Amino acid sequence: MAEPLKNVYNESFIRQLADKLHRVYPPFDTGGFVGSLLNKDWESLELKARMRKITETLGRYLPSAFPEALSVLYAIDEDCSGFAYLIFPDFVEVFGQGEKDWELSMQALERFTPKSSAEFAVRPFLLRDPERMMKQMLIWAGHPNEHVRRLASEGCRPRLPWGQALGMFKKNPAPILPVLERLKADPSLYVRKSVANNLNDIAKDHPDIVIELARQWLGNAPETNWIVRHGCRNLIRKADPEVLALFGYADPGEGEPLAVSANLSASPDQIAIGGQSELAYELRLREGAAVHIRLEYGVDFVKAGGKVSRKLFLLSDKTVLGGTRLAGTRTHRWADLTTRRHYPGQHRIVLLVNGREIAETQVVLSAE
Repeated sequence: MAEPLKNVYNESFIRQLADKLHRVYPPFDTGGFVGSLLNKDWESLELKARMRKITETLGRYLPSAFPEALSVLYAIDEDCSGFAYLIFPDFVEVFGQGEKDWELSMQALERFTPKSSAEFAVRPFLLRDPERMMKQMLIWAGHPNEHVRRLASEGCRPRLPWGQALGMFKKNPAPILPVLERLKADPSLYVRKSVANNLNDIAKDHPDIVIELARQWLGNAPETNWIVRHGCRNLIRKADPEVLALFGYADPGEGEPLAVSANLSASPDQIAIGGQSELAYELRLREGAAVHIRLEYGVDFVKAGGKVSRKLFLLSDKTVLGGTRLAGTRTHRWADLTTRRHYPGQHRIVLLVNGREIAETQVVLSAE
């Protein structure tokens, strides 16, 4: 089993951090700092709680004036990179919110983000003064460093995982669009992935805005085409007709059905939670011109209250000749995941082509 991510903040890390700080700032009380953290409550704290406790404890042992505290962190930050050093931007988030410190905080976030990431730390600044902060994000979108350009997009995602939701941008994403416009052909894949994920966030609340942007951006550059395709991935999964047409998928509702025959089976079809089933599918496409298809299977997972929730799994996405026969197998595992728990009951499984169900089967899950 993988070690919990919270263990990046272990005793060794804390002592090393204390030693680094003491070397550049002799008044730093290493013993007091370490003892304040590694008390009886430490083991029970999860990742974000550990991060915040380190940040708040730094605030007690570094100089009380924010500029002086930052100067100490600046003195060691070249030797402090990686996920664990999210504590540095977090320090800015916690102690750099004062109006007099705004410019200094922006400089600090820009400096720290290439070494870890300031995508979470910028969000309280956005919530407090979105107009001012988005002007800063637009400046960062033109920065020579790809990490800073990524921060411009990632930091203002309306639904950033692990981050505070930005309700004002879920309601109206217009302030984000100039940043994405500036980054739409960025040479860095790292940045382009963030732009696409931002579009995907926006599409959950405003699909019409993303579809319109897709129309405007497609064909401008290969980098932009990649962003648009990846940013519309959930709209494609939902088989939005406008989006399917935009990306050249065959219309499943136009004339003769895309699949003239189809079959889906599961073996075994009765199994305990934790086991696995072999899914076998076969279909034949209608005769005629080549068509672009997206072949998926969907599982209607039974939830705790008896309702169901569908999850789609991609089997194939390609252009094929009319009349083609497609067949294959896929192993589906019914083990619990951190993101999904299984419950006993009848689970409907469907085969879909371009969002239309063409065959179905079922698997009955029982308790382990």
